[in-house]
Order: sequence, then structure tokens, then C-alpha cells
Amino acid sequence: MASGASRVFVSHLAGVPVFDPNGDQVGRVRDLVAMLRVGGRPPRVLGMVVEVLSRRRIFLPMTRITGVASGQVITTGVVNMRRFEQRPTERLVLGELLDRRVQLVESGEEVTVLDIAVQQLPARREWEIGKVFVRRGKGGALRRRGETLTVDWSAVTGFTLEEDSQGAESLVATFERLRPADLANVMHHLTPKRRAEVAAALDDDRLADVLEELPEDDQVEILGKLEDDRAADVLEAMDPDDAADLLSELPDEDKERLLALMRPGDAADVRRLLAYEERTAGGLMTTEPIVLRPDATVADALARVRRQDLSPALAAQVYVCRAPDETPTGKYLGTVHFQRLLREPPFTLVGSIVESDLPPLAPDTPLPQITGYLAAYNMVAAPVVDESGSLLGAVTVDDVLDHLLPDDWRETGYGLAEAASGR
Repeated sequence: MASGASRVFVSHLAGVPVFDPNGDQVGRVRDLVAMLRVGGRPPRVLGMVVEVLSRRRIFLPMTRITGVASGQVITTGVVNMRRFEQRPTERLVLGELLDRRVQLVESGEEVTVLDIAVQQLPARREWEIGKVFVRRGKGGALRRRGETLTVDWSAVTGFTLEEDSQGAESLVATFERLRPADLANVMHHLTPKRRAEVAAALDDDRLADVLEELPEDDQVEILGKLEDDRAADVLEAMDPDDAADLLSELPDEDKERLLALMRPGDAADVRRLLAYEERTAGGLMTTEPIVLRPDATVADALARVRRQDLSPALAAQVYVCRAPDETPTGKYLGTVHFQRLLREPPFTLVGSIVESDLPPLAPDTPLPQITGYLAAYNMVAAPVVDESGSLLGAVTVDDVLDHLLPDDWRETGYGLAEAASGR
């Protein structure tokens, strides 16, 4: 191991960048692969699961790693881009071993695994699991001082046993800084059992953000394993258009049951979206764009645009409408792009700078026309207005792309490798 390091805990490796000898980043560490051995011998660490720029997960053997130090991993530069596939005899250290309940050999006391340390064998390029960081007692949110200890691998037992309800607090904490799309990719590659355990450990808002980035099959699977009340809470935390897309994949009975448990206002937004065909402006739109009345000021508009929970596409412009200012609104007057907001004095009324020359989309506008509209006018979002002139919502370019890309684009990293390399 480089720089004289003798041991490293796997939680410190999660998300660490991987570089080749020339200093070019290959990807980021997402997990370690180990093989359990008989006779109480420490498991051998076979390699790392590395997520490359295309979001493809590849296997990097430990024999290809020349250094682990200063928050980075260095490889020999020879990387096999074949997709990683876990073998039956292999265990994912982060994904499967953390949060397990095991027993101390000496006392039989039950402990929970919080972290695992790997170490390189002297004068060799082989690695093994050396230490286990555990917390006494059963899993729980409280970790009081004095309840944790670090022991040798041989001092614990129970890693080979099947566990019905494994916690996920340590795994979630390890990846807490990941973007929702990256955490979704981590969850997608877990086993269904482990995926459900991680979902249970996430708070509603975080789980909602992650669900929006998962393939539909994973969304349906996770939602189906949640208690109905919690499933309804998560749906409320999702963007209405994403919640509608997810509910449309469920049987009618399940869909209606969850809608009945949601807050009436949130359920009404989702029901309205479900009434439209999927690949139309009405089916693709979000019902929560930034809506302002004409007597609002530029300062008011910029304050709304600065909201952290807004996507860049939704924050790109505000929609000026007569009261009421929640969709469906009063008469739609036009839009003001955020660049125009930056050029105007804060006290300027948005009604005096509204742009009304671009025609809005009708809710039944099909996907090809929406794509052409965004491309022709260089827009990242477009208003959707009904026959009475009320704003119903806005279609954003990210939702359009979701329906233009292949269904498995998240799994294949469609075009991302080429884009990242400049080809």
C-alpha cells in the first residue's frame, strides 16, 4: 500500500476517485469485492467495483492497484471495461457486510458491523479484511460513546449466515454525500433484499429523489415493499410528474389505494397528470413551475429562482399569470427568463418585462412536437396552457430526454462515455 499506510477502512474508500498513472480519472470506488474463506481465515479482497464515467460498473483487481493514499486510488493503467457481474462466492463489502448483526466469538454477544478495514499483506500484492468496527447491542439510531470497538476478523462470527432484516444505517451514511442519481445507481446494483433495506433507512425526501432516478422496475419493486402510509408520504415528496409516472405502472387497485392516502392537494395534482396520455405535454409536465403574478417584482422572482430544491430547468424562467397563482392558474400572460431578471432593477414588476411572443404548448401536444419546440426556440422548459388560457404546468427538457433515450439508458450509460471523452 502506498505511502506506508497499513490499513484503510472501506467507508473511507467509498466514492474515492481512481486515477491511472498519467493522472487521468478512471472512475470512483463504489464497493469492494471479497471472498469469504473457511477456518476463520480473513476474507481475501479480490478487487474494487469502480463506476466509470459512463456509470458502467467494472471490476478492478487488487493486483492492478498500485496505491491507496490521500483520498485516491492509483491503478496500473490497464483497465478491463467489461461490466462487473458478482459471482456466487463473492461478497460486496459495503453493500452486504456493513450493518450485519454478528456475534463476538468470546462472549456470544450480538454486535452490529459499522465498518470494515482492509489491509495489504506484507511484501505481497494480496489484500484481506483485517479488522471489524462494531457497535454492541442491536441496531439503532443512537450510538452512545463507549458502545463501539474494533476487533480482529477472527473475533466475530456470523457473516456467512442469512439475515432476514439487515439494517442499512452505516451504508446510507457512507453514501450520504452522493447525488441522487449516483445513489440510485448504487441501489440499482444491490440485491432486491438489500435495496429494500436501504430504502427503509432513507428519509422520505431522500428516497423520493432517488426513486426519480431509478428505472421503473426498481421504483415499483421498492414502492411495493414500503408500508402504504410511508409509500404515500414518499409519493407526496416526489415531483408530481414523477409520482404520476410511477403510479401509472401499478395495478389500478394499488394506485387508487395510495392516492387515497396522499394529501388531497398532492393527489389532485397527480390525478390531473394521470388523465393525460404519457407521451404528451400534459403527461410529461410538472404542475409546480414558478408562477408569479404580474405585480410581483424582479426581487421576488429571483428569490423564487434561488430555491435549492428547484432543478436548473425549472429555475430557468418564471411564468407570469393572473390569480390564482397555483396551477391551473388564471390567465397565462407569458414568461421571464432568469437572464432577463438579472438585467433588471430589483423593484421592476415582472408584468412589465414579460415575454408573450412564444406560443405555449397545448396539453395534447405529442412528444415529437415538444422536442421540436424546445430545439427551435432554444428552450429548456415550455409552458403548457389549456383552451381557457390557464397555465397547467411546464415541460422541462430533462423529462423529454427521459422519454427519448432508450429504456435502459441508466444501465448502459448511453452515450456518456463518448461525451465525457469528447468524442
